[in-house]
Amino acid sequence: MLGMMMWSPGRRGKRSVIVGERCVLHARFACAEIRRTETTPEAVVRRRVRSAARRLQKMGVTEVVLPAQFPESSLPEDMGLRPVSTLALRRMVVSDWVRAALESRGISGTCVRIAVAAETLNGELVRTVTELSLRYRYVLLDLEHGGEELTRHLRREYGVSVLLSPSAEQVEAAEAAVLFAPREGWSGGNPVFLKIWDERSPLPTLVLPPTMEEQLPEGVDRSGLLAALGRAGVLRPGQLHVVSGERP
Repeated sequence: MLGMMMWSPGRRGKRSVIVGERCVLHARFACAEIRRTETTPEAVVRRRVRSAARRLQKMGVTEVVLPAQFPESSLPEDMGLRPVSTLALRRMVVSDWVRAALESRGISGTCVRIAVAAETLNGELVRTVTELSLRYRYVLLDLEHGGEELTRHLRREYGVSVLLSPSAEQVEAAEAAVLFAPREGWSGGNPVFLKIWDERSPLPTLVLPPTMEEQLPEGVDRSGLLAALGRAGVLRPGQLHVVSGERP
């Protein structure tokens, strides 16, 4: 079971840490509510976080959604907990992320060049390249190996063309570069440069349909929660929408 830590304003006299199970959009979490107010000393907050982490660990939790605005480095290292990975979430929203990032720079239209770098083909990459090639006329795909079958399929099924193994000059001229894995020589000089593999880079603002949004709890890190819900199979591609207007 995944874990969740969340801030709770609480009331004086209420227990400082309450642990139990919580359902969010039908996904189950072992949840620790940590009482915290504007006047709670940081030393007290750290002690409560440690207590919450210890109790979640006893429930078999190894991955946890962090509280809102809580640095990962503040997790007790000896508790054996790690933040839920956002990598799958990042891959789920790539094509919409590219669209929003381009729009925030005033770049639109179908004649946009998108360069994509990855190690090998997988389902997420195939879906992303397919979505991008249906939206933009020029998609450049740089793989360490493979890709020929995908390009033939896209041409045969949709009549779109994807350029394999682009040159350095072609990559540099692209309006957007999307890296599923580190790639030497990709300098980052493109108007949009997204390092999908790097979980330290900020995610864009993601929103769900209103009926789902209203069921999300407060006091918890939003990106981590959405990543956990995606991992639990609650979220599907297309349900998450990237808000335009930000400059990653």
